[in-house]
Amino acid sequence: MCRKRFLIIASVLCLVIMSSTLTALAHPVSPSADGSSYQTAPDRSVYIRSHRVDVEITNQIARTRIEQVFVNEGQFDAEGTYIFPLPPGVTISDLVMYIDGVPIEAQILEADEARETYERIVRQLRDPALLEYIGRNAIQARVFPIPPGDERKLEIEYTQLLTVENGLINYVYPLRTDHLSQIPVGQLSIRVSVESNDAIGSIYSPTHRIAVDRQGEKSFVAGFETANTKPDNDFSLYYGLAEDEISLNLLTYRESAVEDGFFTLLVAPPVEVDEDEIIPKDVVIVLDQSGSMYGDKWNQAREAAKFVLDNLNPEDRFNIVVFSTGVNIFATEMQPPAETSEAKAWLDGLEAIGGTNIDAALQSALEMTTPQRQSVVLFLTDGLATEGITETAEILDNVEQRSNEDVRIFTFGVGDDVDTFLLDTLSQSHRGASGYVRPLENIDEEVSALYSKISAPVLTNLEMSFDGVAVYDVYPALESLPDLFVGSQLVIVGRYRGSAEEGTLNLRGKVDGETQTFTYENLEFRANAGGDFLIPRLWATRRIGALLNSIRLYGEDAELIDSIVRLSIRYGIITPYTSFLITEDDILSQAGRDRAIEEAEEIADDLSMEASGASAVDAAEQSRSLSESDTAAAPSGTGGAGSGGDGTNFDADVTDGSGFPTSADPNAPGPVQVVADRTFIYRNGVWIDTTYAPDEMTPEQVVFLSDTYFALMEQDERVAQYYALGERVIFVLDGQAYEIVPEG
Repeated sequence: MCRKRFLIIASVLCLVIMSSTLTALAHPVSPSADGSSYQTAPDRSVYIRSHRVDVEITNQIARTRIEQVFVNEGQFDAEGTYIFPLPPGVTISDLVMYIDGVPIEAQILEADEARETYERIVRQLRDPALLEYIGRNAIQARVFPIPPGDERKLEIEYTQLLTVENGLINYVYPLRTDHLSQIPVGQLSIRVSVESNDAIGSIYSPTHRIAVDRQGEKSFVAGFETANTKPDNDFSLYYGLAEDEISLNLLTYRESAVEDGFFTLLVAPPVEVDEDEIIPKDVVIVLDQSGSMYGDKWNQAREAAKFVLDNLNPEDRFNIVVFSTGVNIFATEMQPPAETSEAKAWLDGLEAIGGTNIDAALQSALEMTTPQRQSVVLFLTDGLATEGITETAEILDNVEQRSNEDVRIFTFGVGDDVDTFLLDTLSQSHRGASGYVRPLENIDEEVSALYSKISAPVLTNLEMSFDGVAVYDVYPALESLPDLFVGSQLVIVGRYRGSAEEGTLNLRGKVDGETQTFTYENLEFRANAGGDFLIPRLWATRRIGALLNSIRLYGEDAELIDSIVRLSIRYGIITPYTSFLITEDDILSQAGRDRAIEEAEEIADDLSMEASGASAVDAAEQSRSLSESDTAAAPSGTGGAGSGGDGTNFDADVTDGSGFPTSADPNAPGPVQVVADRTFIYRNGVWIDTTYAPDEMTPEQVVFLSDTYFALMEQDERVAQYYALGERVIFVLDGQAYEIVPEG
């Protein structure tokens, strides 16, 4: 039987994303005519059906177990060599490898030997994907033949020691394989369980949206899973050691000593607090009872209200306002939790009928609030104001006059016929949040999910100041920080100027009306290059969201539009409003940027004119998902698909003549890739660094696989990662542009 040989290069990176096949590269390999070299072509028949990673971390010792199932859907046997680049700090002596349950002998490649192997394979296969792993140890093993239609299960286990830096422990699983294989991984999952001798504070992933299950002060489980996707980021998980009161951890990144830096702050209260440490609050539930709510919407709204009533704290108080043409109030004054049964029975007797008097309802709710006592207004509506005062500006002005600094307003828009300008402005002006319940979504699920997060406040009216370092462009803004609640954490991002080895942060907030101050000393805002590459992109994600929201609510502004265009190009953040990064062929030139600004101005006009309707709600949700995101926005997907801050895809207008791969080719690379601290866009077969300015720079040409090509990797560790994109790349290093060109 004819047998096909292939090289499987699987990176630990594939671990979490479930995005692209862990096979990184699966190539049939055959000798050339003279036997001196190898000729290869991508083998689409061998792929990874499932990739599961189970991590157990006990007091900083991480044991990682990986299971990958390879499938051969080709017509011939497939066999070859499996090369697995190891993460830094792996204890090689404890590494175990199995195929279909049978232990196999794997050769350990130390970093220098691994580099020689990588470079040799790159020269033979003419594929630079492996170069990303320069400097790492690796294991190499022969993979038994996989017959046509058959599969092989490969298992790897290794341990590593995780260090503590700035009070944070960081676990990284090299998952990114989008540049190695365009075949999606069938099933991808990662589970991390942590046991610690010390209490655990913040738990945070800047790369993936993880679910976290805390199992006490000293343990938790985090993870996620997905299907038929291609990973474009390594998986990174941080967790901090808790302090007795409010824990604070700092992450920083700086591209160079002459550039301003970026920072991320993680602020978390204790996981478990005594009942008397939870701040008592007043909760006013405001429900739209108009005729348009009749049926399922009204039933779900009542169930949402009942959930809130069932989850009041012992010292809380409540009241309910329902409104249609007029206003109906459950009680003349705030009620204790003992009255919730009567309130639920009262709700059951109400039916939805009449118009929508939003102004009167909000005024009635605010009249019940008391200064110096935490007040939460949960406002739910499915329509525009039709009774009483109907002008948005006048309603907002009335709310401003009747509220105080201790009022928090959380809004829920049901359906698409809502005033998004009103709802978002109310929540933003009063340290709350807005949510939208789209058709076919459940109201009670949206309300209960939010209330579960805000039910137990421990510190309100937060203020933050820095000594020793200047910060700016902070999100959320320092003057309107949200409150801290048990079981949650606050993620703050921003930029800093200068540096500080012993910076100080002062956090002030109120507990039962009294101000408390927490001081955190010896915070290091790095002076030189280094840090987590994703911090700048997280900051840019939030800033773009905030700028889009500002344009949407307050109108077009040339300076804001220019900022959005520059940020989108630099950090590869694509939204339906910044798709020029894909569609504009000459985006890196000044002429291309000018056209992008014109396009953005047209979109800004539309954003600032549409307050209601499906497109307005879409815009509200998309800007919110960006401005409140705790993970950096994902780069575009395969075949010209872009990705918003919430990970949802949108279709880009990509044609064969645009220089981008079209959606008709499922194996074409996505038009945008994020590598280390840079963004690359795909133009006519070349990956181009978005910091490259063709109007101002003349690139130095470097022949692919030449001595100079490999010598450049010695100058900067990031170069090997840039090379991994492909044979044709343009990138900038220390102000000099380099263009990798084919031989001849």
